[in-house]
Amino acid sequence: MAMAMASGVSPSLMAGEKCFLSGRSSISFGGFRSLVRVLNSKGRLSFVAINIPKATAPTAVEEGKSNETDLVPTPKVIIDLDSDPDATIVEITFGDRLGALLDTMRALKSLGLNVVKANVHLDSSGKHNRFSITKVSTGRKVDDPELLEAIRLTIINNLLEYHPESSTKLAMGVAFGVEPPKEQIDVDIATHVNIYADGPERSLLVVETADRPGLLIDLVKTITDINVTVQSGEFDTEGLLAKAKFHVSYKDEALRKPLEQVLANSLRYYLKRPTTEEDSY
Repeated sequence: MAMAMASGVSPSLMAGEKCFLSGRSSISFGGFRSLVRVLNSKGRLSFVAINIPKATAPTAVEEGKSNETDLVPTPKVIIDLDSDPDATIVEITFGDRLGALLDTMRALKSLGLNVVKANVHLDSSGKHNRFSITKVSTGRKVDDPELLEAIRLTIINNLLEYHPESSTKLAMGVAFGVEPPKEQIDVDIATHVNIYADGPERSLLVVETADRPGLLIDLVKTITDINVTVQSGEFDTEGLLAKAKFHVSYKDEALRKPLEQVLANSLRYYLKRPTTEEDSY
């Protein structure tokens, strides 16, 4: 299933109007609203607004370990579009500090999502909270970049609010956390782009770079700007880094070497030199 480019979650778009992402996304995290610039079918610039709900007061089960002074684990948020054909998988790990994440589930439902399954498993890296989510309106998996980014920011917002110690480990802790990360990542050094063969009909694009708000949307826009189709993938937020794996194709075929080079160069150039005009983080 190709990753959709317009989520349809905003009433500002006319029904059935075809839209394409244009320019940078602008996400106002403090106000919990994502504004995504789009060009409609008539070439006019407009905005799609996605409200990122603020969670309610912490539940007792999620308060327990916020004040511990031991080593803070690295938070991880995984959004997986590959594992389940019918649902989008979201996995959240923060050592053994997470409770039932009831507030996170409520916040996701406020985005028009349905949590159809939830489970927890433990391993040496901690407690993994795994949710299967679908859109209430369609009963299908989420594959819209704007809504996927809203999901990611909603989860990170809850981590910063209910586990303030996580701000020292998250890139967005610089602006929105209690304490900024002690480590700073050089985006030029952190950015890696690789493309691998993945059969005759698609290629595997792997990107690693410094995390920031709106990154998932901007990655998809940069890829589709050169007419490469994003079929599915996985987007991981791991502390200060973001790691993406996208299955991509060109006219239903795997990318050929010249197009691989164009795609890799475009992503490296964009990610290492992100523009900041008109953005307000």
